[in-house]
Amino acid sequence: MTQPQEKKKSVIRTGPYPELTLQALIVGYFLGSLIAFSIGYASLILGFSIEGSELAAILGFGILRGILRRNSIIENNINQTVASAVNGASAGMMFSVPALFILGQTEFNAVLMVFGCIAGGILGIAFIIPLRKQMIDFERLTYPGGVAVATILKSPGAGIHKALLLLIGVGISSIVHFISQSTGFEDWALGNIIGMPAFMNGVWYVSLLTIGVGFIAGKGGFFFIVGGYVCYWILAPILSSIGILPTAETLETLDTSMPNYLRLSLFRPVGIGMLIGGALTGIVLALPLIISAIKSMQTAAKSKMAISKDEMPIKLLYIAIGTATLLLFAIAILSTKEVGIIRGGFMALLGTLWIWMAGVILSECIGRTNWSPLSGMTLIAITILIFISSGIGDRAAIISSVMVGAAACVAMAQATDLMLDLKTGYLVGASPRKQQIGQFLGSWLGPILMMALIFILHRAYQLGSDRLPAPQGQALASMISGILGGDVPIQKYVAGAGLGAILSASGIGGLGILVGLGFYLPFNIVLTYSVGTVLRLLSDWKLGHRFSEEVGIPVAAGFIVGEALVGVGFALYFVISSSG
Repeated sequence: MTQPQEKKKSVIRTGPYPELTLQALIVGYFLGSLIAFSIGYASLILGFSIEGSELAAILGFGILRGILRRNSIIENNINQTVASAVNGASAGMMFSVPALFILGQTEFNAVLMVFGCIAGGILGIAFIIPLRKQMIDFERLTYPGGVAVATILKSPGAGIHKALLLLIGVGISSIVHFISQSTGFEDWALGNIIGMPAFMNGVWYVSLLTIGVGFIAGKGGFFFIVGGYVCYWILAPILSSIGILPTAETLETLDTSMPNYLRLSLFRPVGIGMLIGGALTGIVLALPLIISAIKSMQTAAKSKMAISKDEMPIKLLYIAIGTATLLLFAIAILSTKEVGIIRGGFMALLGTLWIWMAGVILSECIGRTNWSPLSGMTLIAITILIFISSGIGDRAAIISSVMVGAAACVAMAQATDLMLDLKTGYLVGASPRKQQIGQFLGSWLGPILMMALIFILHRAYQLGSDRLPAPQGQALASMISGILGGDVPIQKYVAGAGLGAILSASGIGGLGILVGLGFYLPFNIVLTYSVGTVLRLLSDWKLGHRFSEEVGIPVAAGFIVGEALVGVGFALYFVISSSG
């Protein structure tokens, strides 16, 4: 009688559930690298980034629970925290660093850039940690993205099922993209087959990644589609009917096609202006949230509970802030020899202050609306830095301002990502201190991976090309050129900025940016993206939202990962073969 009882007692486990473990850290690094490559690659095509925490949580179940047989959801929460910290550099660097390549300023110190982005990430995390209790415990901001990840973590069985569906999507997308790249069938000229006029540009980009992003965005991507269709299926026919489009002979003289002429000479400049105008208007409209964020900072500073035993020790945060600020100062003065100590110190000080303010502002915005005007804050930061560095030569001004600006952009991305993750942890009973440690441990890897990816992709495909348009980098490059007195179509930029501002003032978050992206990007990408959006709308309507969430989104996420990995693989092949 006693033996069975003793045997039963021997399997009883006591103590806290596993959380910040070596397994969670290693899986987080692996998945974070995978997701950063995928989302970074996708953002250079589409001009916007998507949150990687859900991907990490789904795949984390597949590895931690399915393969390693570990059952702790808070351990998987650490995995997704580390993974999303690695991925935090994808948006931050892909929105800023490509501007250097588009402007032809490729002779910069890449190692310094990486250290600057790591320092920025540390600053963004350290500045936002003291506000966790105020924003999450006291103000109880919603953070819809964090709630979505918590829902996944609370459904371990569903998580494993989603991981399998995601892997199926990866396999399908990898095969399709491999065939596309191997055969050269990257565009399907359906418009030519059915006799569509050239100015309507009926060419479809063969890309499951683009369909996957459209499906995940759903209704949120509708206005992105509208921008492209307005350009080529409304404005272009109007221009043709009034006879102001160039003739075939003129196009032959210019050695271009009608769609390329329309995009490069008209729609892209207007689209860039819309990106800038929409982003800046988004900042203006966020003023109430900015005021709220400042009040949060003041309240947290007065509250004795701003830092508690739940958080990392305040002394360690001070050390992290001080060290990262000094590193940012060193990077500013070493970026180019023309900067000097005084100007470099001023740039580092401004960058540090901007990281502090912007990180809190963006965290407040995303906590209330799930929309972050990251691109607008980056544009403002680098614009100010360009003015500070003006007078030392265009090359030096561009390199130094983008280097410090990229660090600020990564910092803002890390701050908002951490607050989303802390909201998830709050809902699943995780330790904030351990999540904060996980975020710090994950922040160093992303900048290294993204810098390598940027160089590989630029060498293989060239940033700013039709293959990798890098819309946010192009918008930043155009603004820099305009400030430094370059030859830019000012009237089109101003018209676009005005239109983007009006659209963003409509009350729909980011409307000017979304429509502007539709104007800017090649229409073949917009057409394929619309397939994903329509599929999502049909899925929600006919099969229900639950089917879309449980089946459609995991498969769509797999489409993104599979194509991105094959695309990066082909880029590596091109670089290695050309070097040989």
